[in-house]
Amino acid sequence: MTTTFITGANRGIGLAIAKQAIDAGHTVIGTARQPCEATELRELGARVVKFDAADPVSVEALKTELGDTPIDIVINNGAIFPDRSGLEGTNLDDFEATMRVYVRGPIAVTRALLGNVRASERKTVATISSSMGSIAGTKSGGSYAYRASKAAVNMLMRAMAAEIDDVTFLAVDPGWVKTDMGGGGAALTPEVSAAGIFNVVSTAAREQSGLFLRHDGERLEW
Repeated sequence: MTTTFITGANRGIGLAIAKQAIDAGHTVIGTARQPCEATELRELGARVVKFDAADPVSVEALKTELGDTPIDIVINNGAIFPDRSGLEGTNLDDFEATMRVYVRGPIAVTRALLGNVRASERKTVATISSSMGSIAGTKSGGSYAYRASKAAVNMLMRAMAAEIDDVTFLAVDPGWVKTDMGGGGAALTPEVSAAGIFNVVSTAAREQSGLFLRHDGERLEW
């Protein structure tokens, strides 16, 4: 049985990915900061785990709770609503909070669960990134914390792929999605984005490790 672990799985893209994985026959472990509020996730049949990627104590507790459970696919999806301000309006406390969730969170989770991933068959770690983390593709300002955090996590996935050759590491852009963060005017529904993400991640070949891919499989520039 394939096991997929998803952070921030109680809403938005994370919840939609969880549904895709369960429909495909995967065992899903999904995290939420407040498990009591993860009603939809639990109703899907997922195992719900309390977790806050920005909290070191929570990371250690997660590692202890999961023990030696093999995990085929890890999807780092935990999110925080970003500050879209320009340079002068950027709040540096919010900047640091964004980096904790989007950068510290994925490296902490991946390090904590690396043994679980290596014990599985698929051995895949994916982090939800964004085209706004593409340095080559940047043509506007603003959203400094979000842009910087996504560029940083792209580097993490690339560097992990260079260091660890028995695990597939991917950075995946979900597209502009109709979530609380993306807004109602976004181009994609969570279901369409999640279907693409799940297909990319669940079928990734080892030679793709270290790539930055769109939800439809197209390769993006760093």
